[in-house]
Amino acid sequence: MSEKKLTVEEVYDNRPRHFVARLIAFLILLALVVWSKSGIQFTGIVESGADIAKGTVYGLTHPDWSLLTDMSHDGVLYLTAQTIAIAILGTLFGGILSIPISFLASNNIVPKPIAAIFRLLILLIRTIPSLVWALMLIRVTGPGAFCGVVTQSICSIGMISKMYITAIEDLDTGILESLDAAGCTTFQKIRCGILPQLSASFVSTVIYRFDINLKDATTLGLIGAGGIGASLVIAISGRRWRMVGSFLLALIILVLIIEYCSTKIRARLARGRQ
Repeated sequence: MSEKKLTVEEVYDNRPRHFVARLIAFLILLALVVWSKSGIQFTGIVESGADIAKGTVYGLTHPDWSLLTDMSHDGVLYLTAQTIAIAILGTLFGGILSIPISFLASNNIVPKPIAAIFRLLILLIRTIPSLVWALMLIRVTGPGAFCGVVTQSICSIGMISKMYITAIEDLDTGILESLDAAGCTTFQKIRCGILPQLSASFVSTVIYRFDINLKDATTLGLIGAGGIGASLVIAISGRRWRMVGSFLLALIILVLIIEYCSTKIRARLARGRQ
C-alpha cells in the first residue's frame, strides 16, 4: 500500500508542540535574571569616574607622541614589545606542553582511567582564572615579565589542551590502520597519518590562543607581571592622560594588526584560502 501524502497544511497542523517547554524555559530564565539583579546595586557614576572617562577620551585624542617614539625601557615601544614577547613565549610553551597532555587525555589513545586523570588536571587549570594564577606565581617568581610568561603558559595549557583533545578524538583511524597494514613503523604512522590530520587544527588553535594571551598580557601587567599594564595603571593613577592615550593607542593598533593577521592565517588553514 502506498503511503498517504500529507498536504502542507496537515504537516503544519502535526508539527511538534513545544509551548509548555518554552514557557518553562522562559520562566526559569526570568527567575535567574530577577535573582541576579538582587545582587547588583548601582549607585550612579562617581565624580572621579567621570573625570577618568573624560581624561581617557582626551588622552586618546591628544596622545603624547614623544612617548610613542621613546626607545627607553619606559617608552611605549619597549613596553609593547615586552607585552608581545610575553604572549609569544606563553603561547609557545603552553602549545608545546599541551601536545603530550592532550594525547594522554584522549580516550581513543590511552585507557579511560588515565585519560580521566589528565582531563581532571586540565579542568583544574581551566577553573582558576589567569589573575589568580598570577597572584600565586608572583610570590614564587617575583614581579616581572617571567611571572607573566609562566602564568600564560599554564593558562594556555588549559584551553589549548581542551581543543587539542577534540581534534585528536576526531582522527580518522582508517588511515592509521592502512599504514599499519603497509608495515609502517610507529614514527612513520605519526608522521604520515597523525600529523597531517592535526597540524592545521593545532596551528589554528595556537594562533587563537595567542590573540587571547596578547590581551591578557596587558591585564597581567596590572599586578606586576610585566608588560604595558603596570605603566598604564601608574599613568591613570597620576592622571597623566596624554600618557594614558599613548599606551591605549599603541594597544589598539597592536590588537588590530594581530587580529587581522591571525584571522587571515586561520582562514587559510581552515579553508585553504590564499
